[in-house]
Amino acid sequence: MVEFHINRRSGIPAYVQLVLQVKQALRLGDLNPGDRLPTAKEVVAAVTVNPNTVLKAYRELENDGLVQARPGLGTFVTQSLIKPGMAERQALQDELTTWARQAASAGLDRSDLEALVAAALDTEFGEDTGEFT
Repeated sequence: MVEFHINRRSGIPAYVQLVLQVKQALRLGDLNPGDRLPTAKEVVAAVTVNPNTVLKAYRELENDGLVQARPGLGTFVTQSLIKPGMAERQALQDELTTWARQAASAGLDRSDLEALVAAALDTEFGEDTGEFT
């Protein structure tokens, strides 16, 4: 089950944050086909957003073919976003965690690390389009 959180200072609409969190969980294998997403009521209680915000996010995920609403049962994952290279996820995550700890010990903060990661991703994959998927 995915645990949602909303960063109200990010400038990113809450429904987009919910969509991005589901997509991240699908990429990481934390959500798999057949899994049920939390109900709108559960999400509202957890992150204090308007129910329409949750429904908008779930509709967008459904339009993307990632989930399917089943009346009376809930919203279920229909597609995974895991790529073959994610088999090494834990080893990569462990390396990144070690790197982040070392950077924090050196006095860098989250914004500094985000800038470093963005620069590395831009070098490897090209300039950021500013679009999250």
